[in-house]
Amino acid sequence: MGDAFIDALELFPRGLVYVGMSLVLLVLAKAVQDLVTPYKISEQLTQRDNIALSLSISGYYLGVIIVFLGAVFQPGEGPVAEGLGFTSDYWEDVLRVFLYSLVGIGVLNVARIVVDKVMLRQFDTEKEIITDQNAGTGAVEFAVYVAIGLIIAGSISGEGGGPEHSLAFLGLGLVTLILYTLFYELTTPYKIHEEIERDNVAVGVALGGNLIAVGIVAFKAIAGDFVGWEEGIASFVTFALAGFALLFVVRRVTDFVLFPSAKVSDELAVDQNLGVAFIMAAVVISVSGILFFSV
Repeated sequence: MGDAFIDALELFPRGLVYVGMSLVLLVLAKAVQDLVTPYKISEQLTQRDNIALSLSISGYYLGVIIVFLGAVFQPGEGPVAEGLGFTSDYWEDVLRVFLYSLVGIGVLNVARIVVDKVMLRQFDTEKEIITDQNAGTGAVEFAVYVAIGLIIAGSISGEGGGPEHSLAFLGLGLVTLILYTLFYELTTPYKIHEEIERDNVAVGVALGGNLIAVGIVAFKAIAGDFVGWEEGIASFVTFALAGFALLFVVRRVTDFVLFPSAKVSDELAVDQNLGVAFIMAAVVISVSGILFFSV
């Protein structure tokens, strides 16, 4: 007990270096977003009380920290494996994490725009969030940022590859996210874009939960050491397809098991039942988490 307490005290100040870095990265992330948005974020949040934008930015900050954690927790190397000691190697790791995170912030902003243009192509996302303050769109944006953060974190993890490998698997992860959105839309009886555009928050939350879930699946498919293109891509495709199938089955089973006297699609699209949406989101995220840790 005493030795463990002393060890914890020794690690505590070193861990604070990364806590401090995460705060610096959040400040930089905010500055980047202020730079690339035509509206004043502070005004929207404090004067207009824009919940939709609050949801989107919350996901953005969470995505930034996920990227940061992906840079910190490298299997087989990095600050955790090195014991978080104040050595020259330790400070090299600190610099590496900081640079990886900065690049991740840039990629997160660019990738979100690309995904939005493809995934939410039927309406103007900025108009929905800023002008209409559509919380359903905000919920989807929250999930998009988190999912992309997971994909970036997975693409920079592991050993054996270079920047080109990270970019390739980042692209595969983003394609997976977009394809799953199309798949989700095809397997639901209502039109997702129309429901979200008419301020249906429940549909936005349900879609958001599925996007985070598939982000976890993509993270699992991407993360790890690079051992070769053929094996890496085969493993990625296998895991992604298995994740698609599992999430589809879970959605159907949940419909019958948890809501036997109601139809989930009607609860979401007709009644706009936000409670059901949160439960469905929690279930698919939980299942993808179980898949992540059990495979």
